[in-house]
Amino acid sequence: MSRRATPVTVTEEERGVLEGLAASRTAPYRRVQRARLVLAAAGGKSNQEISHEVGLGWQSVGMWRRRFIRERLRGMEDRPRPGKPRQYTDADRLRVIETACTKKPEAETHWSIRSLAQATGVGRDTVHQILRQADLKPHQVGTFSRSPDPEFAAKVVDVVGLYLHPPENAVVLCVDEKTQVQALDRTQPKLPMCPHQIERRTHDYKRNGTVQLYAALEVQAGKVVSRIEERHRSREFIAFMNDLLRAYPLGELHVILDNVKSHDSKEVKRWHNRPRNRRVLFHFIPTYSSWLNLVEVLFNLLQAKVLRRGVFPTRRDLVTAIMSYMEKFSREGRIFRWTKTAEAIITSSTNLTGH
Repeated sequence: MSRRATPVTVTEEERGVLEGLAASRTAPYRRVQRARLVLAAAGGKSNQEISHEVGLGWQSVGMWRRRFIRERLRGMEDRPRPGKPRQYTDADRLRVIETACTKKPEAETHWSIRSLAQATGVGRDTVHQILRQADLKPHQVGTFSRSPDPEFAAKVVDVVGLYLHPPENAVVLCVDEKTQVQALDRTQPKLPMCPHQIERRTHDYKRNGTVQLYAALEVQAGKVVSRIEERHRSREFIAFMNDLLRAYPLGELHVILDNVKSHDSKEVKRWHNRPRNRRVLFHFIPTYSSWLNLVEVLFNLLQAKVLRRGVFPTRRDLVTAIMSYMEKFSREGRIFRWTKTAEAIITSSTNLTGH
C-alpha cells in the first residue's frame, strides 16, 4: 500500500448527509465516527491524523477511506456478518416480554427463566438475554405506599412549607413514637471480630421487656428531646408535650406528627384547648406518609447504630443505650435538610405508573 493516502472528494449532497450524521446525538456512535472520518479525509488530513482525531486505528481509517471512494455513502453501512442465522425473531422477543409482564405461571407467583422459556417456546439463554436487555426482573418484588388521605395535597404543602420556609421566631419539631422497642439479649456471649472473621452472635435471643420511645427532633438545630415510657397512650403523649413546653418556654411550637389516635384523642384536645398550650400548633402528615416526618430518619439511625446489633441484659440497659445515643445526636447537632418541593411530591404521588 502506498504511504500517501488516496485523496477523498465529496459532493455537496454527500457533505450535507455526512455533516448531519457527524453532529447526530441519536445515531450509533460507529456511524458518527465514520462520517467524521470521511469529512476529515475530504479536508486533506492523513490517516494518522484522522486516527488520533476519531479514535480508530490507522489501518481501519484507511479501510473506510477506500470503501467510501469505491461505494460512496452506501459503503459506510455495516455489511451482513457471517455466522448462524437468527433463530428467534422480534415477535418472539415481544412475546417473551408480554408474557413476563402480563401473565403468571400456573400455580406460581412469578416467572423463572426456565418456566418463562417453557411457556414461550424460546430458549433459556435467549430468554435470559431478553430479560436483561429489557431490564425485567421477575424474581424481584418491591413495595409501595399510596396515601388515601383526601387532604393529602394540603397536608404536604403545609408540612413541606415548614421544612423549606420555617416561620420566624418559632420552633419546628418533628414528633413521633418508636413503640415496642425490645430489650433483646443473646443466649451466649458474642464472638468479637478478628482478622478474617466477622463478629458473630447466636441466632436465638431472650426478651427482657419493651419500652416506648417518645422523641422530638428540632428541625433547624438538630437537637432531640426524648422520653421513655412503659405504655403508648394519650396520657404519655400529653406528658411528653408538657416536656416540650418546658424545654421551649417561649414562642410558638409547630409540631409535625402523624394521625395515630393517641395524638388526636379527646384527652389531647382538652389539653390543647387550655390557654397556656395554644402556642402549640399541630401539623398532621397524610395517612401512610411517615416518610414525611423527619424524626423517622432519626429512628432509622437509632435502629441501625444501637438496636439492631445491641445486646441488652435488662430493660435498664436498653434505656441507657437509647438515651446515650439521643444525647450524642443532640450534642453533634446533625441537621436533616429537606430538599423536595411539595409540587414534586404531589406530582409523583399522582403518577400511577411511576415506581
